[in-house]
Amino acid sequence: QVQLVESGGGLVQAGGSLRLSCVASGRTFSSYGMGWFRQAPGKEREFVAAIGWNGGSTRYAESVKGRFTVSRDNAKNTVYLQMNGLKPVDTAVYSCAGGISKAVAATRGAYSYWGQGTQVTVSS
Repeated sequence: QVQLVESGGGLVQAGGSLRLSCVASGRTFSSYGMGWFRQAPGKEREFVAAIGWNGGSTRYAESVKGRFTVSRDNAKNTVYLQMNGLKPVDTAVYSCAGGISKAVAATRGAYSYWGQGTQVTVSS
């Protein structure tokens, strides 16, 4: 079985920072791209960031570009999302996703495994 477990969410003030972590188990982690998505109350799940199998390629949603950074440590089976300059509109449940290939991808259809999500709340 493949499991993805996120951690690092919490409550922060606007302008603050958080680092989310996603630990994967159950398959060869280094062979797949990974992504981050988020879903706010009343809204559709949206793409946030993605990283290729070896960390050489990344992709970001326009709304977070320049503020968020995705990285990975394959030796630790872990993907990270560093979030700086947080805004109230960033408030959402953030989920880690495991891809079906080595490539970066921005669509939900490119991912076959999902974590349980971690809540990020940004106060004004």
